[in-house]
Amino acid sequence: MEGALPSPNIWNDADTYEVENRAVDRSGLIEAAMERIVAEHAWAGGPGNSHGAAGPTGSPHSWGRVLDIGCGAGFHLPRWAERAEHVVGIEPHPPLVERARRRVADLGPELAARVDVRRGTAQDLPVEAGVVDVAHARWAYFFGPGCEPGLAELDRVMAPGGVAFVVDNDASTSTFGSWFRRAFPEYDPAAITRFWRRAGWTREPLLVSWETDTREEFEAIVRIEFTPDLAGRILAEHPGTSVDYAVDLWWKAY
Repeated sequence: MEGALPSPNIWNDADTYEVENRAVDRSGLIEAAMERIVAEHAWAGGPGNSHGAAGPTGSPHSWGRVLDIGCGAGFHLPRWAERAEHVVGIEPHPPLVERARRRVADLGPELAARVDVRRGTAQDLPVEAGVVDVAHARWAYFFGPGCEPGLAELDRVMAPGGVAFVVDNDASTSTFGSWFRRAFPEYDPAAITRFWRRAGWTREPLLVSWETDTREEFEAIVRIEFTPDLAGRILAEHPGTSVDYAVDLWWKAY
């Protein structure tokens, strides 16, 4: 699809990326922070209220209409379907679109009826203007300078009272952050932070982790994130099945 930015990990090895999704943030710190921010900052205008959904966060359909940008194989769509009136997942890569649709179909009729997976890009969202209450993009497209077209699309589709979230690496700290800096020495965390703050977004730093069930799984996900040479050096240096992982949860209330 024109404008799509290939993802070297999930596009090339969706099965291993599924293992990585299960490994990241098993404690649910990212989702808990999102829930708190929605509750604290959105209910004056009201995710859900603009579409007639019920009550505050924690009640049925409390997140109104959810948009998952770069949903990949749909890993997070079932969670959003549990709390949303309607969910739209956007993904440009056809094999992942099909995997996401199969995942949704397996949810059963009630939840599946709330979820729509569409092929599209962040900078040209196939979504009406002003209808999204909660937007979520996790390690997809929004990596600082260069993502301005996608930010403009968020401005177009977000409803008054809505909240948009972008989850990205915090390369300034944590063991995983040190690996990321070795892989991308040109990456400037301070410049990324300045970019988001100039764009009107707020930073919520979180320390989560990768936690796999086996060393084999841990090695597999390291190998899809880094070059063979760097992955080999990381694995030689780092034993076990987990690593501390700093992330930035960027958010903007509309």
